[in-house]
Amino acid sequence: MEFRNSEIEAPNNISIRGILGLLTANTDPNENGKNVISLGIGDPTAYSCFHTNYAAQEALLEALCSGEFNGYSPTAGLPQTRKAVAEYLSRDLPYKLPPDCVYVTAGCTQAIEIVLSVLARPGANILLPRPCFPIYGICASFRHLEARYFDLIPEKGWEVDLSQVEHLADHNTVAMVIINPGNPCGSVYTYHHLKKIAETSKRLGIVVIADEVYGHLAFGPKPFVPMGVFGSIAPVLTLGSLSKRWLVPGWRLGWLAINDPNGSLKSPKFVERLKKCCDICGGPATFIQAAVPAIIEQTQDMFFRKTINILKQTSDICYKKIKEIRCVSCPLKPEGSMVFMVKLNISMMKGINDDLDFCFKLAKEESVIILPGLAVGLKNWIRITFAVEPFSLEEAMERLNSFCQRHYC
Repeated sequence: MEFRNSEIEAPNNISIRGILGLLTANTDPNENGKNVISLGIGDPTAYSCFHTNYAAQEALLEALCSGEFNGYSPTAGLPQTRKAVAEYLSRDLPYKLPPDCVYVTAGCTQAIEIVLSVLARPGANILLPRPCFPIYGICASFRHLEARYFDLIPEKGWEVDLSQVEHLADHNTVAMVIINPGNPCGSVYTYHHLKKIAETSKRLGIVVIADEVYGHLAFGPKPFVPMGVFGSIAPVLTLGSLSKRWLVPGWRLGWLAINDPNGSLKSPKFVERLKKCCDICGGPATFIQAAVPAIIEQTQDMFFRKTINILKQTSDICYKKIKEIRCVSCPLKPEGSMVFMVKLNISMMKGINDDLDFCFKLAKEESVIILPGLAVGLKNWIRITFAVEPFSLEEAMERLNSFCQRHYC
């Protein structure tokens, strides 16, 4: 018997975890005598220098041991959690964000799934940056949202090509996505550029989806400015989480916030659709939600400054080493997040066909894992994660240098 779903095709987008799994399987530390060092995935907790603070751990333990949070939570999130996140986000906004504009999600990935589900409709399209965190393309494919890609300009600090955005948009465009601080670019946008993005979105009549999972992780000359600041110009759906700033990606505590002081998105149909998506998806564990108010309130600035200082140190190491390596170049010194993009000059390498070939051979010969640019939409680039302890990072960059020297022609 042949089932009807036997012909269903999976989206052909490449996932980060999928490609990193293949690269890891291609390493052979027994043959080359080198331990595997991954500069591929943005999980800083793999290294001892990145660990969450005592206040967060105590808050979580207290919520769990209280015995009060073993049942289901409201699907939009516990009221106290929504209130705490709203107050946290409001610190950087020119208006107060109401708690009912916050929806608690199982990490930022679920927030992406929910927002794309809510906005999807027959014939709709969404504008995504290139390069882009690939989950957006995968989620769009599953929801039959046509993904149209606008370029980020390396020579201008990976700013959005706004003229291209206007060219790509039409009456079926529902939203554009920006990721700030940038993944995979390591960029941080200025107030002026973010305002221009909002003004462009207003002219086009579309929503801005602002992925701020790396919010406040800025260590260059530009401060982090949340897109929600411009919610009165164009409606903004802000996605965030505790994952990166609090160094707890495994806790899967994220949020979706509606930054829309003018009420453009507060139609009963939109809110009802959003609530129903939350009903379907569920959210993070109740006791983790219950810990959020204390986590936010009791975490001291010293903890955040320590993380920023380490990221500044490791990004400096990466950028300095990259400048010493032939065959590669970096258009922007990392200013934020935990990753950045490096361009490969394939014409200067012998035995290397493209970025995918580069990364597989690097894994095989040097036991260093780096994400090929193909995974984020830029062929013949690579994405390097610098949320790594300095000693391991220095070793990995030396191996990268040796690999490039060996294949230099």
